[in-house]
Amino acid sequence: MADRIRKVVVVGGVAGGMSFAARARRLSEEAEIVVLERDEYVSFANCGLPYYLAGEIPDRASLLLHTPASLAASLALDVRTGHEVVSVDTAARSVRVRRRADGTEYDEAYDALVLSTGATPLVPPIPGVDLPQVRVLRTVPDVDALRGLVEAGARRAVVAGAGFIGLEVAEALRHRGLEVAVVDLADQVLPPLDPEMAAAVERALVGAGVDVRTSTSVTAVEPDDGTPADGAAGDGPRGAVRVRLSDGSVLPADLVLLSVGVRPETTLARAAGLTLGERGTVHVDEHLRTSDPHVYAVGDAVEVVDAVTGAPAAVPLAGPANRQGRAAANHLFGRRGGRTPVLGTAIVRVFDTVAASTGRSEKALRQAGIAHHVVHLHPGHHAGYYPGARALHLKLVFAPDGRVLGAQATGSEGVDKRIDVVATAIRAGMTVEDLAELELAYAPPFGSAKDPVNMAGFTASNVLAGDLTLWRGRDLGALPEDTVLLDARSAKEFTAGHLPGALNIPHTDLRARLAEVPAGVPVRVYCASGFRSYLALRVLRQSGWDDVASLSGGLATFRLERPDVALETGAPTRPLVGSAPQPG
Repeated sequence: MADRIRKVVVVGGVAGGMSFAARARRLSEEAEIVVLERDEYVSFANCGLPYYLAGEIPDRASLLLHTPASLAASLALDVRTGHEVVSVDTAARSVRVRRRADGTEYDEAYDALVLSTGATPLVPPIPGVDLPQVRVLRTVPDVDALRGLVEAGARRAVVAGAGFIGLEVAEALRHRGLEVAVVDLADQVLPPLDPEMAAAVERALVGAGVDVRTSTSVTAVEPDDGTPADGAAGDGPRGAVRVRLSDGSVLPADLVLLSVGVRPETTLARAAGLTLGERGTVHVDEHLRTSDPHVYAVGDAVEVVDAVTGAPAAVPLAGPANRQGRAAANHLFGRRGGRTPVLGTAIVRVFDTVAASTGRSEKALRQAGIAHHVVHLHPGHHAGYYPGARALHLKLVFAPDGRVLGAQATGSEGVDKRIDVVATAIRAGMTVEDLAELELAYAPPFGSAKDPVNMAGFTASNVLAGDLTLWRGRDLGALPEDTVLLDARSAKEFTAGHLPGALNIPHTDLRARLAEVPAGVPVRVYCASGFRSYLALRVLRQSGWDDVASLSGGLATFRLERPDVALETGAPTRPLVGSAPQPG
């Protein structure tokens, strides 16, 4: 097909469209490449917008990666901003273009067409979303509007949506001195993460003074005219608007950000008769071709393949969009290769906490009915004996055959490294045994001889080998009545706080105190993070106890999974030696 291509028209710039155009030029000096972008900016760092809002990126020009002039000079691209494609005629291989400045229209012919139309923010159909204080964040003009409100004196903000962008904006606005409330219909922040992993992020938000309201949605936004909300008496704080919530409460605000998700922008594709996928995205083949072989589609508007489940998915991220643009250009100009399945690897910083994920979450696999195992670990981000080691909370999800399915991590330093390693492992089809054997960079300031990824591999391998059986915080309350809860920590730790009704035998004393552990009943062992309880489990298993399990991630994970369970305090009581029946 490459020898017939004389002219390519790209609809939309930024990640997917500009990656295609740049790669196409590197592969062909002869082709005429026209990029039609309806907005003013064709190449900008949209992932940097929250950090410009916060002031961490001080220079607005830093967000503008390329201009039509710079792209013409470096790549000989014909980039036309302010030019909106209003229709596609696949039979004539032509697009209808409207100049937004004056409304005039013209037709542009093509040999190949690339749709990079992206996604648009979801705006819920509630009263007041058209008020000037209600904004979204997707483009440079969007961030300009938000900064304008802040610099005009906004003091209170409500962020509707606790996903990645919503939390980045919440952090940015707190840095700018605003009072911030975050509202989400889900029962947790960061819904893509599993609840116990997202709990650390919620703690970071609350610790920074953010008012977090989950299981709640915005039902209306209305001007604040000074009268008491709902006729209630009393003078409360005021804002430019009032934000009404589904729980009946009302929040004052000078700025409201809607960050409840995006929808693929497929108006052109639909009108042109191109096949759409189940999620309303444009259906493409392995080479990013649509149902019309002369039309490609890349970026947030296209249907992707989930790398773990193999199911169709919509993953609006910059990384996949860039790779899709390159893959489409490769195919169009005769190079081998195609698109790759998408993992959805993502990361966010929320004040002093970093959260990242790759692959499928536990809750997604449960909803899909896919068999899996889970392990939790809480190692230091580098060697414990080197000053400054901080806890890294890592969750690994894997299949019964050992294939790695996903991972999540929270902490501070080192989160990105570990998630990137696991993402690479999933892409390579590795197993947990492979993780255990990875040779990773080690020096005390950077990691440990047994890296957290290695440790996750060791723990998961023990589960598959049957050497380790795990129980979860959610199991408490559903355990058989005769279950023994065995706390394997020190007496001092036990006294400070333990699970109700637990027996305390430090793992170092267990061999000498086996007579105190009842036989013939389930034993559920726990410690602070899961390692000492694993050691206790191995002692019990090899001493005749059969039904023994270790709490996954120890109390560190339990507190996140079961915040409703209050720990008891008080010194342990030691039964008489020999009082418990022993294994036969």
